[in-house]
Amino acid sequence: MALKTFIREIGNISKKSLGRKHKLRRGRSHISPEASSSSYSPDGSSTTLIEQGQWANLLPELLSDIIRRVEARENCWPGRRDVVACASVCRSWRKITKEIVKTPEQCGFLTFPISLKQPGPRDTPIQCFIRRERATSTYRLYIGLSPALSGDLSKLLLTAKKVRRATRTDFMISLVGDDFSRSSNNYVGKVRSNFVGTKFNIFDSQPPHDSTVQSSCQSRLKTYLKQVPPWVSMSNYKTANISYELNVLRTRGPRRMQCIMHLIPISAIEEGGTAPTPMAFTNYLDEDSSPLIDSEGKKPQVGLNSTGYCKPPKSVQSAPLVLKNKAPRWHEHLQCWCLNFKGRVTVASVKNFQLVAAVEPSQNVTVAEREKVILQFGKIGKDIFTMDYQYPLSAFQAFAICLSSFDTKPVCE
Repeated sequence: MALKTFIREIGNISKKSLGRKHKLRRGRSHISPEASSSSYSPDGSSTTLIEQGQWANLLPELLSDIIRRVEARENCWPGRRDVVACASVCRSWRKITKEIVKTPEQCGFLTFPISLKQPGPRDTPIQCFIRRERATSTYRLYIGLSPALSGDLSKLLLTAKKVRRATRTDFMISLVGDDFSRSSNNYVGKVRSNFVGTKFNIFDSQPPHDSTVQSSCQSRLKTYLKQVPPWVSMSNYKTANISYELNVLRTRGPRRMQCIMHLIPISAIEEGGTAPTPMAFTNYLDEDSSPLIDSEGKKPQVGLNSTGYCKPPKSVQSAPLVLKNKAPRWHEHLQCWCLNFKGRVTVASVKNFQLVAAVEPSQNVTVAEREKVILQFGKIGKDIFTMDYQYPLSAFQAFAICLSSFDTKPVCE
């Protein structure tokens, strides 16, 4: 049987097993939830779904070989949907698929939603672009070179909604383009600025990957919190800080920024170092509810700040990775500040930047790692920007940093 016919059959099995009544929207990929393995009979009794279809009961060895071939054949979107379809057939298919599919650091591909929280590849950056919609204050991140070059091959990764408050600005980040509620499963984090737009905090919806941080946050939450309304989301963990320095040249000079990645140690870019890599979405609140305040209305105690965000222990905050913008050079002929974006940026803008690691001479970091551009962001057209990132940043972290560049900065400019 041809591989295309096999993939088509997989898609049919996936739809039947999930009981879908409507087709998936274009550009969205989901792994079927664990709870989808049971259903209710007409008389109201719970029954177990029997996996049916000629491919549902394949031998594990044969199934592994088939999925490996599918994974090796489809190395870009929209072809990667076939890999997601394999994981959507049933639990056994999902387990084997997740074992075969490697992380972006290892293969350079984005497959499942968790890939957006995992570090990018070490050698070559993942090329993306951001489309800004001024009317709705929405920012959409796609994987691809540009809208003109990618066309239908572009894949929506993340969407951010800009929400202005009285004293701050929030960018709510979601997996989809129409749901930014903190109580939703599509919510992945947010970026919050101060009043003047010079300092930003990045909040993740998932607990820190480090086991010591997870247990610390979980235990401190459970100590004094009793109950929470179902519409309130507790998942907010501060993971990074971004600061912009005062620019005496205003818009005529380049911005100066610094990013402190609290959950990425500086050892991640040292020889033999590794960055935190979550393998699945985790939410402790699914098992035990944990509210922002207790039944008596008291404020959070040790372990949480005044807004209810879990703070990692001081041991984790030691020696974090610090990123700084690469200093541009003045071009006499063009009479402007210039950076080598290698053709990925074509329009001059104060928003354009490149981030490199800020390391001390005493630290065990090679010259190549010191000069490597970890994240670059720049304008290529009206409301179109490119974003290229690589290890140790994830797509979510890179997107959050780029969102800070869109906010108004009256003090810096």
